[in-house]
Order: sequence, then structure tokens, then C-alpha cells
Amino acid sequence: MQAFLVSAGVVALAEIGDKTQLLSLVLAARFRRPLPIVLGILAATLLNHGLAGALGAYVTTWLGPKALAWVLGASFLLMAAWILVPDKVDADWREKEAQGGMGIFAATVAAFFLAEMGDKTQIATVALAAEYPSLLAVVAGTTVGMLLANAPVVFLGDGFAKKIPLKLTRGIASALFAVMGILALIHGAGQAR
Repeated sequence: MQAFLVSAGVVALAEIGDKTQLLSLVLAARFRRPLPIVLGILAATLLNHGLAGALGAYVTTWLGPKALAWVLGASFLLMAAWILVPDKVDADWREKEAQGGMGIFAATVAAFFLAEMGDKTQIATVALAAEYPSLLAVVAGTTVGMLLANAPVVFLGDGFAKKIPLKLTRGIASALFAVMGILALIHGAGQAR
């Protein structure tokens, strides 16, 4: 349960102001059909984070526990810094997707899957899956976190998104990653003895 709750909380906070949250807003404004957009977000996140989680779980098999603790600690600290950097939506991509002729669900799946490639929350999923033994709990948690951050934007639109204090939210998410990084480094140092 801890893996699920930590994963959901960290990703929900990290997603505030992220490019995929902005993408949710763009898709909602463009298509004005929330259900297929939210279902597309769900499908894309399950696929993307499932692959990222599998990578994270695989990393634990070829890195020893000591090296893994140091890599995780450094990864979480880097994520803490990266979260503080705001994201932007690529305007050219929006036009291509809007003109692509795909259905709303398919356009959302494609858009979210591609937008999540190398994104903060995908990297966080890799690190969380390496940290926690339950891949299912991590992927379920990161997916719920993604939906917690993006579904309200899709349903409530711009008015909701503008009321979220982005700096504070990014600061909280950054602090969570920093704490996780420090704990992983402490754990790694303990194993070095």
C-alpha cells in the first residue's frame, strides 16, 4: 500500500503544471468531450508507466543493492531539482494532432504517450519501480496520480488550472523527491559499511 500511496502522491504533485497537464487543458478546449480524453489519459498512462515501471524493476536485477541505492538517491535528487522547472506545450505538436483525423480517444492516447516519453513522471515511475518491490502498486499509483492531476483539468478546464498554486505545488513535490533521495543515499551509505 505504501508503494501505491507514495507513487500516487508524488506523481499527482509532480504533474501539477507539467506539460501533460497543459496538454489535458488543450485537448479539453479543442475537443470538449471529457470522457474520451480521460479514458485516453488512462490508457496512455497505463502503457507508458507500465513500460517505465518494468524498466525500473529490471534495473534492480542487474544493479547490486548498494549501487541501486546510490543511483536511486541521485535520481530522486535530480527529480527534486527538475520538478522546479516549469514545462511548456509544444504548439507545433498541437496543430499536428488536431489535424490528424484520429478520434478523440486515439489522439489523446498518442499525445499522452508521446508527451510522457522522458517526462518527469515517467522517470519518477522508473525510480519508484526500482525502489518498491510491487510493480503493480507503483504503476497503479502513478496512473492514479496522473488522473488525479489531469482529470479535474479536463472536466473543469482553465478556471481550475489557474487556481492551483504552481510554485507551492512544485515545491512540495520537489521536497518529497529530495527526502526520498536523501533516504535512499542514507540507505546506500548504510550498505557500504
